[in-house]
Amino acid sequence: MPSDHLLATVSALRNGLTSLPLGSAMDNTETWQQQFLQSGEPGLQDIAREIGNLQSLLSSGVLSSTAIGNSLSMLGDQTGEISATAPAELKKPLTELADLLRRHGGDLLAHAAKKA
Repeated sequence: MPSDHLLATVSALRNGLTSLPLGSAMDNTETWQQQFLQSGEPGLQDIAREIGNLQSLLSSGVLSSTAIGNSLSMLGDQTGEISATAPAELKKPLTELADLLRRHGGDLLAHAAKKA
């Protein structure tokens, strides 16, 4: 897992979901998905499948705060699990990425609940 790409992803998410242009977000998730699918590791392949789900949600034309929030939260949980067994130099950025994904997912779910 390239640490430069990981750090760039964490940095982008720190600025909030709306700071990422949709095209850039799709390119970023595509890169991660391909790496994880080819990894041969079941945990990473599960993340790749959820990334595919998120890509479908983002490209559907009708953005659902609830569905996207649930997907981001799931990705956060999966990333948190992977961080537990990651090499030392990746633990901190993976843990931060997991926290950011959960936080943004939770924010979207809270927003959706207010609108309901």
